[in-house]
Amino acid sequence: MEKYIEMARSLGAVDAVAVTPDEIVFDARTLLKCMFGCNTWGNGCTCPSRPGFPSSTELEKMLKKYKTVLIIHTHDKKAAQNISIVIENEAYLDGDALAFSMSDCALCDQCAGYSGEPCRNARTARPAFHSVGIDVFATAKKHGLPLHPLRNEDEEQNWYAAVWLN
Repeated sequence: MEKYIEMARSLGAVDAVAVTPDEIVFDARTLLKCMFGCNTWGNGCTCPSRPGFPSSTELEKMLKKYKTVLIIHTHDKKAAQNISIVIENEAYLDGDALAFSMSDCALCDQCAGYSGEPCRNARTARPAFHSVGIDVFATAKKHGLPLHPLRNEDEEQNWYAAVWLN
């Protein structure tokens, strides 16, 4: 695990911590914030409103089968996603065929889903924590990681991605 933690930091992560799936706070109410707080609900290619997206109960069951979750902290959304994808690929090459990264997708300037098109980056696009029923705020707090609602756009942002590992 130290290899992946060091890799995350060398790629620009502020921090990276390894936890067990039981240390992730699952709460399906996060989907309420998606449905009634996101102006792109139903449009994004990684959105839980898309046809075929598993329910939060199904996703929790799947995710809890992993042994370790590497939480990656950055101050940049795209960096968080890029780091998690690199680590997922490295874990795959190391023999973890089911390694899976998760981040708030930032691959495209505008998601193809907004115009009804298929995802242009289906191999690397991933869902966000909250969209699969994870309370990011409670999870970050539980592990001493910074995250709070921003009162203005000038405040430093904290972005989180994860890589689920066996």
